[in-house]
Amino acid sequence: MWRRVYASTLLRASRGTEFPNPTQGFPFEEFLYGRWCHSSSRVGEHKLCICDRRGCQPARHLSTRQHFHFQLSRVQINIILRSQEQSVSIPDFDGSGVRLVRKFESNQLAANTPNEDRRSAATCLQAKGMLFGVFDGHGGWACAQAISERLLYYITIAMMPKRSLEELEVCMEHGRPLPSILQWYKHHADFNYMDQLRVFWQELLDSHEHGEGMCPSDAMHYAFKRLDADISLEAQVPQSCDLMRSTAIQVAFAGSTACVAHVGPDGIHVANAGDSRAVLGVQEADGSWSAVPLSQDHNCQNRAEVERIMSQHPSSERNTVVTDERLLGVLMPSRAFGDVRFKWSPQLQKNILESLESGVDLDSLNLYNYTLPNYGTPPYLDAAPEVTCHKVRPQDRFLILGTDGLWDELTNEDAVRLVGEHLSGIHLQAPVSKSERRLKLGQMHELLLKRQARASPAADDNAATHLIRHALGTGEYGELCQERLASMLALPEDLARMYRDDITATVVYLNGDLTGSHRS
Repeated sequence: MWRRVYASTLLRASRGTEFPNPTQGFPFEEFLYGRWCHSSSRVGEHKLCICDRRGCQPARHLSTRQHFHFQLSRVQINIILRSQEQSVSIPDFDGSGVRLVRKFESNQLAANTPNEDRRSAATCLQAKGMLFGVFDGHGGWACAQAISERLLYYITIAMMPKRSLEELEVCMEHGRPLPSILQWYKHHADFNYMDQLRVFWQELLDSHEHGEGMCPSDAMHYAFKRLDADISLEAQVPQSCDLMRSTAIQVAFAGSTACVAHVGPDGIHVANAGDSRAVLGVQEADGSWSAVPLSQDHNCQNRAEVERIMSQHPSSERNTVVTDERLLGVLMPSRAFGDVRFKWSPQLQKNILESLESGVDLDSLNLYNYTLPNYGTPPYLDAAPEVTCHKVRPQDRFLILGTDGLWDELTNEDAVRLVGEHLSGIHLQAPVSKSERRLKLGQMHELLLKRQARASPAADDNAATHLIRHALGTGEYGELCQERLASMLALPEDLARMYRDDITATVVYLNGDLTGSHRS
């Protein structure tokens, strides 16, 4: 999550010194993401700190005399935008019956180097349904990478009936190949964490209540909390080698939000921890589109979330638990995996970091030995998700999952309209109202430009790419501004994350024929 600070405000706050403005000369609103701190340095350069999810960190020295040129062609823009595209069509029938998902399209665009977002998609082979997830990392990519590989396994195993878990255990005991649990789409993960998964299913086997497996909502809630606990434990126990130990610690000290959707016979279940988001696209009877949120952002702008956090700490900390709309004045999301800096005692943090080999460069692992301000009664953070359930209706056409980099730029309604019009090829325009007919000539011209922009044909076959293109390139009248888009895509690596966040979007198309048959 990035906070917008207008360039004019930044320049006034910089003691009269002008910072390099990559967008200068382009006809669109100039803004920066994040909060910038200024400190003095030699003439012609300025030392900046970028204040983001993890607090203030030194930025590189940026010369005020540096000039930026954004001359990307349309071909170059398309290559950049489409390099991480994914589009998968799902067969209507399989061994378990008719599928509710028709196809899905996904894409990512990095601002950080490397990208801190991750995504996952898989079909459950030992349980019914499909799983989709987006994961927004902070403090590095390590935690997002780990949960993108592991969380869908945990959810599926929790949904599997006891007889299927017993089959897994028999295969392990006799050294036989395991039956596949998930069919991944464009994902390299396999059983990289077999020991942890085995302990997990053994505990479920020991439970007298597991029987036919958990329902999706219970499985998701249990899996989120269990995986976060495992990440914490793995950073504290001995590992087989120094690399595995440093990796486990890196994962635990980094953090990530998670928004996961299970689409199956019982409908859509969304488990969310953090400020990524799931939004349902609904086509009304008149052909218009409406957005139905299936998750709530967990951040300090959510008053119910702030009160939940406050209730877990003494009244003496009421003025320090949340400051400047951040947890302890540092972290934007109020629920996340990892982030043991907000969960462990200061002594445990110190002991774990000091246990690393002396030759390990903590800075290179995004590890820093410091205590957060006003850190009195941890834990301040957890990964318990908020789970919502939705029975799919015939008018429910698609589901959008996105990390907060997408929602910083688009409202729920804008995103659903863009995907809906991309899907239908129809751009609905409301009739000109009586008040609009009385507009002056200049105002009428602006209105016509806006209406014309909405009717422009889509440049992308992939709806997720269509969303990202509009998130970064929409101009004053809703039109796609090539100059704006080129400038946002051509920013140097050390500047890109100051202007935008990593963006991940997945669009899941629902099987309208199946939902229609349910209605009848």
